[in-house]
Amino acid sequence: MRPPEAWAHLPFFEQDWPAIRDRLLDARDWLPGPGRIFAALEAVPPDRLRVVILGQDPYPTPGHANGLAFSVAPDIPLPRSLRNIYAEMREDIGAAPANGDLSHWARQGVLLLNTSLSVPVGSAGGHARWGWHRLAQQSIAEAQRHGPLAFLLWGGHAQKAVAGLPREQDLTIATAHPSPLSARRGFFGSRPFSRINGWLEDRGHPPIHWAG
Repeated sequence: MRPPEAWAHLPFFEQDWPAIRDRLLDARDWLPGPGRIFAALEAVPPDRLRVVILGQDPYPTPGHANGLAFSVAPDIPLPRSLRNIYAEMREDIGAAPANGDLSHWARQGVLLLNTSLSVPVGSAGGHARWGWHRLAQQSIAEAQRHGPLAFLLWGGHAQKAVAGLPREQDLTIATAHPSPLSARRGFFGSRPFSRINGWLEDRGHPPIHWAG
């Protein structure tokens, strides 16, 4: 569970991580496991980060969480929120990925970061008060040093987690969460994928190939 090299200088890893690491070593049955806990940061160094998508915590079902927010392993049926994300994507850009693995987004500079990077099996939010949120805030602030970012903030939790961080030069798309309970309150019809690509292209950057 070593900090990702490109992010290891963040204050979190000196001030907060030792205590969280010790709690994880003492805990039993947590996800996504030691090999994937920093997968989101390992996939995107701060100078390549272009888009921020925040989740709350990893899926608490064994076999689902892979360290990237909203993502699941290719052979796992789509969770309901991800199913709605893909439905909106089809309406927006006419296509969606073939499975729930979003690692191809991360390879293009999309940070798929949960505000808590660990969760007990079967207990959503079980590690939410451990101080993980400071890593999310510091990671975003570090990436902002390298240029404007697009923020895709689904639901009140994500919007509260980054309050005060988006700047005038950043793009911020804040809507309802894509969960079945709230997707029809502003998520559906928000067309976030084409809006982000338009913003990137206006700045001379290549678009994100959302559908793979």
